[in-house]
Amino acid sequence: MKATAIMQYHYTVKDKLLLYMTAYYPLLVIHSAVRWLVLVAMLITIVRARYRSRKALPYTPTDNRLRVGTLAVVHLQAVLGMVLYGISPIIRYFYSAFGEAVHNRPVRFFGMEHSLVMTVSVIVVTIGSARAKRQTTDAGKHRAIWVWYGIALLLILSSVPWAFSPLTSRPWFRTF
Repeated sequence: MKATAIMQYHYTVKDKLLLYMTAYYPLLVIHSAVRWLVLVAMLITIVRARYRSRKALPYTPTDNRLRVGTLAVVHLQAVLGMVLYGISPIIRYFYSAFGEAVHNRPVRFFGMEHSLVMTVSVIVVTIGSARAKRQTTDAGKHRAIWVWYGIALLLILSSVPWAFSPLTSRPWFRTF
C-alpha cells in the first residue's frame, strides 16, 4: 500500500481485499465489538460498587465475579489491541514515515495516543482489581473498585475512536 493511501484511509479494491484476507480486518472487527463489552462491564461494575459502597452493603461473590470478569474482558481487549498494533498498516506507516506521520492527527492518534492511554487504563484497572482484592473491609473493596475502575473508564472514554471524535473517527460498529 502506498503511504498516501494509508494516511488518507483511502484504499483501492486490491488493498481492501488484502486487508480482508489477512488477520488484520477480522481482528479489527473483534476489537471493535469487544470495546462494547468492556464499556458495559466497566459501567455495571462501577455502578454496582458505588451503589453498594454508599449503602454499606456486603461485598458478595457476585461483586468478586464482576471485578474479575471485567478485568478479564479489559485484558482480552488489551491483547487484541497489541496484536493489532503489531500488524496494522497504519502503525506500519507511522513508524516508516515517523516525521510525516506524527503531524497527521489520525495516524498519530493510533500510533501514539490511543495505544498509550489504553495501556495506562489497563494498568489502572489491574491496580484497582489488586487493591480491591487486598482490602479487608467490604466498604474498602467497593471503594477501590469504583474509584480505580472509574478512573480507567474515563481514560478509556477519552481514547476510544468514537464516530464523533475530533481526534479520529471510526464507525460505531464494524462488520465483516
